[in-house]
Amino acid sequence: FEAIAAAELCGCCFELIIVADNFGVATYAVFLFTLTIWWGRNWGSATACPYTYMEQIVEGEVSFKEASLKIWAQLMGGCCIFRYVQLYWWFELAETHEGRAFEDCKADLQVNQYLGAFIEGFATLCCRLASKVISEKDARFGAFIDSFIGTSLVVAAFNYSGGYFNPVLATALKWGCAGNSALEHIIVYWIGSCMGAVLSVPLFKTATFRNMFLTDTKTKSE
Repeated sequence: FEAIAAAELCGCCFELIIVADNFGVATYAVFLFTLTIWWGRNWGSATACPYTYMEQIVEGEVSFKEASLKIWAQLMGGCCIFRYVQLYWWFELAETHEGRAFEDCKADLQVNQYLGAFIEGFATLCCRLASKVISEKDARFGAFIDSFIGTSLVVAAFNYSGGYFNPVLATALKWGCAGNSALEHIIVYWIGSCMGAVLSVPLFKTATFRNMFLTDTKTKSE
């Protein structure tokens, strides 16, 4: 399921690049918001994102071997889907697909690698903390709120790091693109995002954070 979910995520996001290039970031954001809600409702336990399993390793919920296999499946699904996308782009059934199948790609990172890693890491941290809070509160419109927060952060980071917040997605879409070395890509999109996600685990458990964001939940449970 992880391979299929990652393939679907990356396939859709390849097309979202076309949307952003031709219709602007606002239109891109609307589609991303809608898709995020749909993915959340249809993927079940699949996440298409490696750091969720890194969080589970920290929590002691999965073994390193199991997490590694699932992350590998995500990478395979995400990276292999490009051949399918490239095929229908090659047919040029839509005007916006003309010349895209074999076009040289360019990296989205517009700042230095360390600032880029900070942006990806901090935004991922915010996304994960928001998701955990929403999940624990069991908010009525939690999926919409979660999607809105994630989409807003993507748009905020769009012109700086690209706003991927998912190492598999960034690798499938931008690995080997002109403008970034392999090391820069790993630092920004893998180390940055994964550190932000892993940091969310202990931070979410701190009394200060829980008192700030989960006091209502605690009161109701009592």
